[in-house]
Amino acid sequence: MTSSVKIHYLEVVTSNVDQICDSYSQTLGVSFDELIPELGGARIAKLFEGGLIGVRTPMHEAEEHTTRPYYLVPDIAIAVEKAEDLGALIAVPPMEIPGYGKCAILMHGTIQSGLWEV
Repeated sequence: MTSSVKIHYLEVVTSNVDQICDSYSQTLGVSFDELIPELGGARIAKLFEGGLIGVRTPMHEAEEHTTRPYYLVPDIAIAVEKAEDLGALIAVPPMEIPGYGKCAILMHGTIQSGLWEV
């Protein structure tokens, strides 16, 4: 097991994209790019150690506003299988995002998190 955990992608789903991006820009000192279609139309800010923050609107009516960390894993298939064995609901199975790697979304009750493999 890895002794350190890295959040590779922090996804913020909100109807107030510009407000959140402006707030993060001023308080965190990051700059957001224009919309990235491959990441659900998120505006992206690059972080110091290679991670990303993505802020986007909900992709469908049922998607709730949330902040979802995606943890970097060496093998997403194994990590998803272990999470499911431990009771996680796999909301989105591993999927390839061209140019970005693979991601999956897990649910532990109302807590959402993700896994990311580059």
